Amino acid sequence: MGKSVEPVEGKWRERLKAMAARMRRERPLLLLLALVALIAIVADTDWLAVLVVWLVLSLSVLGRRTDLPEVEEPPIPQPEQLVFDPLPQVAATLGALDIPAFLLNSEATVLFQNKAAERAFGALAVGSHLSARLRSPGILDMVRETITTEEPNQIEHSERLPSERVYMLRVAPVDLSQAINGSQALKEKLYLLSFRDISELRRIDRMRSDFVANASHELRTPLASLRGFIETLQGPARSDAAAHERFLGIMFDQATRMSRLVDDLMSLSRLELKSHIAPDQTIDLKPLIGHVRDALLPLADDLGVEIRTHLPEGKVEVLGDRDELVQVFENLIENACKYGQEGKFVDVYLKNAPSDAVEVTVVDQGPGIPAEHVPRLTERFYRVSVADSRSKKGTGLGLAIVKHILTRHRARLIVKSEVGKGSKFTVRF
Repeated sequence: MGKSVEPVEGKWRERLKAMAARMRRERPLLLLLALVALIAIVADTDWLAVLVVWLVLSLSVLGRRTDLPEVEEPPIPQPEQLVFDPLPQVAATLGALDIPAFLLNSEATVLFQNKAAERAFGALAVGSHLSARLRSPGILDMVRETITTEEPNQIEHSERLPSERVYMLRVAPVDLSQAINGSQALKEKLYLLSFRDISELRRIDRMRSDFVANASHELRTPLASLRGFIETLQGPARSDAAAHERFLGIMFDQATRMSRLVDDLMSLSRLELKSHIAPDQTIDLKPLIGHVRDALLPLADDLGVEIRTHLPEGKVEVLGDRDELVQVFENLIENACKYGQEGKFVDVYLKNAPSDAVEVTVVDQGPGIPAEHVPRLTERFYRVSVADSRSKKGTGLGLAIVKHILTRHRARLIVKSEVGKGSKFTVRF
């Protein structure tokens, strides 16, 4: 009999322990319910009804199921589990650059190339080795050296197709130490290969060196002539009056040629200094062209050329610098007279073109200019025929000056020529 009572007492003992534990857990809520009941009794409410309600609510609280499974919180990853992948952030930054750039890993595999790189070198599949696009041994050796030493490198590289370009290539490790904290590890090392286009700088360097060489050559020739004639006059022709007169005339021509060359060089230098400043004077081109024609009439008469002007009614005004525009049209009309004198006529047209543009066109009926020379006419010291130019006392800088003046005036020089049919030079404002 005692054996059957003992399990029942143990069961009740467990239930009482569970009830006591539950009451401890629900102590705040039970105290709140007791406080509400006390307030209701003090307020003259039916205390028996309040007591019943309090008992019901207390039993409902204590009777809630507590055997529901607890939701386990996800485990907090340990520091060694955090791996930082910087590729999306770095790729987004490179995509905004206007210079070609490749993102490489430690195997020289291309992980990303921006739009500028695609335009310059064509699209390359992600995951391809760099050598699939750039086969230059110098570039590949430079990349391998940087991957091995973790030190930046750069070289100069030329591309000849589809057009000649010169790039300064630089490869360097991508330093992401500021982007991650000590508890993270990089997924893989990254290297940035960038291309800076220096084609224009190299072209300017070549032009500068060519300019110095040409200027030296142009000055050396008359200086050599002067020196030779002076030595002759001091020596064998010391007492020869006829030689004196002839040599002094040649020396004067050579000194005049050097003076023109120096003046043209100074004009170019001044124009380059103020090329970014647009003129703001209002100039009427009709009287200006008339003035240029009158100034060149003696030269035209000597060459047997007639200058004919075709001017519209009323004013034709543009924003410009009067002296510089006189220099432009003097150069163009003088060239037309000298090189087109076979045609006997030089026509100058002034008209308002469509879209409110103003055009001045100088037309000659000379031998014309071969097509391969036309794009280079405005280069310094460039001549279609060196002997012909020097015989006509040209410096090779006239059209270069014209181009610089028109650039400052925000105008264009358009050249059309056909061999045997003459040339047409149009200034469009």
